[in-house]
Amino acid sequence: MNSVMVADGLTKTFGPHRGVTDLGFEVQRGEVFGFLGPNGAGKSTTIRMFLGLVRPTAGHAVLFGQDVEHAPTSILARVGYLPGELALHPRLTGSQHIEFAARVRGLEDRAMLDQLVERFGVIVDRPVRTLSKGYRQKIGIVLAFMHDPELLVLDEPTSGLDPLMQDEFQRLVREKVAEGKSVFLSSHELDEVQRVVDRVAIIKDGALVVIDTVEGLRRSAPRTIEFRFARDADAERFRELPEVRVVNVEAKRITLVLHGPVAPVLRVALDFEPIDVVARPADLDELFLTYYRPQGAEIGDGAR
Repeated sequence: MNSVMVADGLTKTFGPHRGVTDLGFEVQRGEVFGFLGPNGAGKSTTIRMFLGLVRPTAGHAVLFGQDVEHAPTSILARVGYLPGELALHPRLTGSQHIEFAARVRGLEDRAMLDQLVERFGVIVDRPVRTLSKGYRQKIGIVLAFMHDPELLVLDEPTSGLDPLMQDEFQRLVREKVAEGKSVFLSSHELDEVQRVVDRVAIIKDGALVVIDTVEGLRRSAPRTIEFRFARDADAERFRELPEVRVVNVEAKRITLVLHGPVAPVLRVALDFEPIDVVARPADLDELFLTYYRPQGAEIGDGAR
């Protein structure tokens, strides 16, 4: 069996309120599967169904070939979980949290645990309430990885981490996948996961928008470019370009969204003496627009 995690028509409603609808995807053994969407899209609800914390209204959440609703609790011993909102007791130290989790899991081999504490520079001897969000997040990483699980379910795992620790976390994920482990990584930022995931599912308003490889998403994702000029620029020159959408015009400053090659934009910009340019990858809102914008419509036309 290559699939370690399967959503089969997975649906959850909360009375009249939307949850998630008819989700269908599989996470393969040895794969990093990204689950992307803005806050409130249904990511955490989906995770809670897989962990048996929320019962589906319809469909099935399957782990290691077993429907979670009817599986023994031992199935979750094979899963490591890092929640998006990590709840730690403010008066307990990092060491006390880790020791308690180790006893509950019956952890005998502490090599992985000790290695993680040292690797991420976890502060274990101070009450959690005295720690920054980044240091609390490091404790969460240890709790998720310390028993060397077959499947890691990670919800916003790098939240609060500095860039160096983000890179270290990505190396850890790649190491686990190389060992044959699987990772389900949920986030609201495309840039956070695109360096490590193999495939990506995008969820919006409780429904799947697309499942694709990272390379496939990159080809379809727009980029935002902001120019600052030495003199006033003619925004109409940019609007005339194919696959360009002008989203903001200020004095000597223009912001646009680009879906195609950058060369035509740069040629126009040179006519207005650019003194600064900032480009950034698409955020999820921009990426969703590529799937949801009506044919021919221009979102943000008011910013002319």
